[in-house]
Amino acid sequence: MPPLAPICLQDDYVVLEPLNLDHVPALEAAAADGELWNLRVTSVPPPGQAQTYVEKALRGLADGHMLPFAVREKRSGDIVGTTRFYEIDAELPRVAIGYTWYAKRWQKSHLNTACKRLLLEHAFEGMGCVAVAFHTDELNEDSQRAIERLGAQREGVLRAQKRRTDGSLRNTVCFSILAEEWPNVSNWLGMRLDRLAPNA
Repeated sequence: MPPLAPICLQDDYVVLEPLNLDHVPALEAAAADGELWNLRVTSVPPPGQAQTYVEKALRGLADGHMLPFAVREKRSGDIVGTTRFYEIDAELPRVAIGYTWYAKRWQKSHLNTACKRLLLEHAFEGMGCVAVAFHTDELNEDSQRAIERLGAQREGVLRAQKRRTDGSLRNTVCFSILAEEWPNVSNWLGMRLDRLAPNA
């Protein structure tokens, strides 16, 4: 796998920019659209905590196990959320995609498909990954359906795998896409994006 370094990924719909502290005000505004911090099944920073959230992600980058991005919607130019690679295993190589959230007005739009297609393309074609994983809260049925719509295969459930922000124990549902599955998944995501997205 190439050395881990910040990179910008983009297509006609979205720009994934290397996350930095300049994104903090825009992320505060994006999280406020829908008061996303009140959702039990996500880890969106509450008001005043976006800087700490970004700093923690940047420590993960410095330590070599995260590659975080700010999500910019291309038409409006607005920062509308964030996502990242994490659990980066450079030897296999293998990564997970997660820590993903979007302002409420962009949820269930073409945006997630566009972001995931860019991230998967970079993971398989740029980083040479053998597999990409996705993890989500067992209670987050919307997220599970969204991951399945990407073409990922459900692997199972890790019981009591971590704690939610409210301290309760979370069961984590695990999904993955293998390198040999990527060509078919890529074609499917392209067709899905053509149906969902506005004209670029």
